[in-house]
Amino acid sequence: MPAIDMTLGDQLTLKQLSHVLHNGFSPIVEVESMDGIYKVRFHHANGVSDLSDPKGCVCTFTGTGEIRDMLGRLGLTHGVLTFADQCGDEMIGVAGKAMTPNEMLTYGTRISFR
Repeated sequence: MPAIDMTLGDQLTLKQLSHVLHNGFSPIVEVESMDGIYKVRFHHANGVSDLSDPKGCVCTFTGTGEIRDMLGRLGLTHGVLTFADQCGDEMIGVAGKAMTPNEMLTYGTRISFR
């Protein structure tokens, strides 16, 4: 495991991301859709880091275009679009089982940042 992965916490700013990418960091990028709001998570050997602002608040976006442009400029080429917890319909009594984070990444939609 690259040493850079060991130093990452559960939040990562754009500036930190740029630095670690230039030092060999190669995460799995997840763009999670939460009913029209999106957040970006980076899966790596040490866990998962949310893209956050310098104050520690998780960054949210209202579309994927801004995410594509921002991450593409940093050299990232692709990611996985996932959807938050849509596992059943309680209105009509359809039961469901929430997907695990690994299942969300496996069955998510592949997206490009270029």
